[in-house]
Amino acid sequence: MEKVAHRSHLGQLFLWLLMIVELSLFYSACSAEIPVRKILNLGDCNPHVRLQKSHHNVVIDNGLIEVTIENPSGHVTGIKYMGMDNVLECGNPNSNRGYWDFVWDNSTFDKMETKHVKVIAHTDELVEISFTKNWDFRTDHGKTVPLNIDKRFIVRRGVPGVYMYGIFERQEDFPDAQMYQLRIVFKLKEDKFRFMAISDTRQGVMPRGEDRDNTRSQTLAFKEAVLMTNPSNPQFRGEVDDKYQYSCENKDNKLHGWISDDDAVGFWIITPSNEFRTGGPHKQDLTSHVGPIAISDVTYKKGEAWRKAFGPVLIYLNSASSDDDCRKTLWNDAKRQLSEEIESWPYNFTRSEDLPHAGDRGEVCGQLLVRDRCVDEELMQAQSAFVGLAVPGNVGSWQTEGKGYQFWTETDYTGRFNIKNVRPGEYNLYAWVHGFIGDYKLDLNITIQPGNKVNLGTLIYDPPRNGHTLWEIGIPDRTAAEFFIPEPDPTFVNPLCLDAADKFRQYGLWDRYSDIYRHGDVVYTVGVSDYSRDWFFAHVLRNTGNITDLSTTTWQIKYNLQDVNEKGNYTLQLALAAASYAELQIRFNNLDAIQPCFTTTRIGYDNAVARHGIHGLYRLYSINIPGNRFIRGNNTIFLTQSRSHALFDAVMYDYIRLEGPAV
Repeated sequence: MEKVAHRSHLGQLFLWLLMIVELSLFYSACSAEIPVRKILNLGDCNPHVRLQKSHHNVVIDNGLIEVTIENPSGHVTGIKYMGMDNVLECGNPNSNRGYWDFVWDNSTFDKMETKHVKVIAHTDELVEISFTKNWDFRTDHGKTVPLNIDKRFIVRRGVPGVYMYGIFERQEDFPDAQMYQLRIVFKLKEDKFRFMAISDTRQGVMPRGEDRDNTRSQTLAFKEAVLMTNPSNPQFRGEVDDKYQYSCENKDNKLHGWISDDDAVGFWIITPSNEFRTGGPHKQDLTSHVGPIAISDVTYKKGEAWRKAFGPVLIYLNSASSDDDCRKTLWNDAKRQLSEEIESWPYNFTRSEDLPHAGDRGEVCGQLLVRDRCVDEELMQAQSAFVGLAVPGNVGSWQTEGKGYQFWTETDYTGRFNIKNVRPGEYNLYAWVHGFIGDYKLDLNITIQPGNKVNLGTLIYDPPRNGHTLWEIGIPDRTAAEFFIPEPDPTFVNPLCLDAADKFRQYGLWDRYSDIYRHGDVVYTVGVSDYSRDWFFAHVLRNTGNITDLSTTTWQIKYNLQDVNEKGNYTLQLALAAASYAELQIRFNNLDAIQPCFTTTRIGYDNAVARHGIHGLYRLYSINIPGNRFIRGNNTIFLTQSRSHALFDAVMYDYIRLEGPAV
């Protein structure tokens, strides 16, 4: 049964906070030479946190960092660190340096300017400031996103950074609204911060914003991707820049940022908890990049009240001595700080009731086992399964739920799990197990109260199964990663995606299908073919050279059945890793049949192919096939992606299995 999908620019999703660092398109006229130093933990040697409030600005200074926030808009206009008067782009207006924004109805941007400022806490150890605005129908209807806004900033003694979180609320009488994305944006000094780091392997010097102009680059299949033809730095000539290549999954999206080599200074976004993010641990989204952003949507109806806290995140700055390997030193120190923040989570210094401290949270533990007697007569331990709590819903609904909190963990080798630091509320428990199809949901609402621990005991997952396996293609892991991912066209190589784990992020891999399968589509012979070489990672259209003339493609699976039970029912288990405006039609032994034996109808808005993903929303179809559809001997299944309205109409397969009749 298909898991419900909703409209999403990235193909997965829902409302959520995306932490990014963007390069400005303006030249900075206010740079400063700074001394460099080794990274030090100054601890209690640091002075008290100081606060200055004027009619125009709020300034918080702890001796390591000075943060200037415009009064009352809540825009961050300056961050002074280690002699740099401002790490943000001084050539930009105040509203375009450091800000929150919302994209809502009709793709309208709202930079969430606030109207009131309140000091929540001011001690020697920290300052917490709140910038607020209450939505007013009379003055704000149709102009600003219908939300009450509370943007919080915290500077602590001894920490060279600023913590940020937001609390957003809809009241019952607020009008309908469709909200696409919520984010924090920082525009750094472009002439300083040129080196970007997302992971241990995806790091490198980046082009300037001006290199994406049409005078210096060629726009490719979509506006976000450009081929640099005349960049300001010749080393980038012939490279592709595409912000979607710098995406990563929720579970890995904890640290990213930029380095100024001249100053040996790093600027980092650190996220200690994913509880405010939705879509589960494997949802892919953006990180740092050059240029603007677009992501996902959630619809809110009048009469629906909603309140949620996003964050906190730590904007962390560090510096290194001139004789260090600057980049390595700064990156390793940022990872150290991330570990420290995770260890300290949940924070005990935030002053909002919307961020419960550790003692006000609960936990859930248990053990997950798998029962599939066609694999093993004994119960199997669900090793490395993902188990999570999300708002009550249907099986797999956590993929598209965008309004609540989610808490995920991974089981140990025995299938045991412990989900800690869960906010009070009502949840369902969901899971999926590597190596087994489908989704698990515990048929029980779990109520978390402050300080309580819920032990669920032993849980048993019965994955979908109607008969023994006749043959299978792929690995049930909810991705297409195990299939054939081609080498990129040399014209479109991005050096930040050369690592084997990021190979699928290279631009233009969809066109490689037409190059490789020039004379016909995929033909996979069970027992002979190897899915890692012979099954293309995405079922895409054939590009005939004219983007307005795209051809549908039909893949074949050939297999031999020595015995056929014509009176029995067979099952084709079809698990899809992604779908975008696609319709997958299936025919058995007769390609010319007017009506397919099965069709998904039109499914999906994932756009995972264009966005360089290896999965989107997971869908599982258990297709019943009468035995008289088969013949003794050689059989063929035809898989046709029948829609060709746009270049990226496609599906990605996770796993396919033919099961014999039930015994």
